[in-house]
Amino acid sequence: MTTEELRNILLDGIAIPAHPMALDTNRKLDERRQRALSRYYLAAGAGGLAVGVHTTQFAIHDSSVGLYEPVLAIAAEEMDRATDRPIVRVAGIIGKTQQAVREAELARDLGYHTGLLGLAAMKGSSENEIIAHCRAVAEVIPVFGFYLQEGAGGVDLPYSFWKKFVEIENVIAIKIAAFDRYKTIDVVRALAESGREDIALYTGNDDNIVQDLMTTYRFMVNGNPVEKQFSGGLLGHWAVWTEKSIELLQQAKQEKENGPISPEMMICNNEVTDCNAVLFDAPNQFRGCIPGLLEVLRRQGLLEGIWCLDENEVLSPGQFGEIDRLYQDYAHLADDEFVKENLDAWLA
Repeated sequence: MTTEELRNILLDGIAIPAHPMALDTNRKLDERRQRALSRYYLAAGAGGLAVGVHTTQFAIHDSSVGLYEPVLAIAAEEMDRATDRPIVRVAGIIGKTQQAVREAELARDLGYHTGLLGLAAMKGSSENEIIAHCRAVAEVIPVFGFYLQEGAGGVDLPYSFWKKFVEIENVIAIKIAAFDRYKTIDVVRALAESGREDIALYTGNDDNIVQDLMTTYRFMVNGNPVEKQFSGGLLGHWAVWTEKSIELLQQAKQEKENGPISPEMMICNNEVTDCNAVLFDAPNQFRGCIPGLLEVLRRQGLLEGIWCLDENEVLSPGQFGEIDRLYQDYAHLADDEFVKENLDAWLA
């Protein structure tokens, strides 16, 4: 896939689930179920997969764990088998510059198209130092910018940073996961004022998914109105109930294009946010966010358990019961029947 093709696909708008990791009872990689997850997302209609990201568990980037390359390789093999449409391959890249460049080289060599660049390791660095870091990675692989909320370990990145970031030629998209309207506008405004039309915006704002997909941002640039919109989503939330999430993305795109935006979509926005609060464990500062997603996949039979590499990473008190509530209140958002019909084939 050429960079131009990649840009066009991302601008058109696709769903990119953030890929979890399947572990067995010994907290070792369960390759069979890892492949089943990839097959599930691709069968559901995902336009890409993001692997080695927060939902996959950042611990895999530790060389002593030794799972970064195997996990990326398994997903790449499954994406190779999906020949009905081009699949955007996104690799999570973190660490200081030396590590980030090394991961970018590995991802590129495994056939990944772009790197979702996490900047948590650069906390405390100057703005110019972080920009230099981003440029170093962009020399290796097209960069998917990532504004991760501080509550999940991200760095506060002001408008001035994004104004410089969008000047990097090899930036192809930005995932905004600031969970903050002010900070979201900072990124969108910087892009609007840059004059660039080749950088796609992707929502990672799990607290506002549907509204992000429906919203048009308008700024005055040199006296002329410039509009920007989110093209799609790269979301941990879309790692579960993926088929229904992709249906929702398509509905949002249709309503945004044809209008008017229905009241039902705004109701759905709040339903999805309520689900996300439970799955991501928002009341407990997101401590149970990965186990919450794994629990849904376990209930569907895709996973055997909800084990994480960190044995202390478990569901928060009351979170299990809250997931029960989601199934009772929002059954229309779940895709359990789709999974049930295909599970045996994915696990084969």
